[in-house]
Amino acid sequence: MENLEMIACEIISNVGTAKSLIMEGLAEAREGNFHETKMKLKEADEYFKNGHKSHLELLQQDALGNKIEISMILLHTEDQLMSAETIKCLANEMIEMYRLQHELKEERVKNG
Repeated sequence: MENLEMIACEIISNVGTAKSLIMEGLAEAREGNFHETKMKLKEADEYFKNGHKSHLELLQQDALGNKIEISMILLHTEDQLMSAETIKCLANEMIEMYRLQHELKEERVKNG
């Protein structure tokens, strides 16, 4: 159980950091700072990879027949992972909208 809690905390920590970086990237995109956005998303992807790696450890243990006891920490872990994935998908769409919005503004300024 101790190992399970440690893995759960690793996942929560990694995907939580990824989620925060994504939100920072989204804020940068809103301001038109797309280079910074790209850097934040790249960093977030590394944290996601670490979180998914830890998650895969749990899935492998279950697949090997080492049944994992469902606990509140494990439920919280799954919730955090899935919400971070959803936020990532939505943020990517919003970033693209901000990019298009800034391109249109620049074009209007250029064309008078």
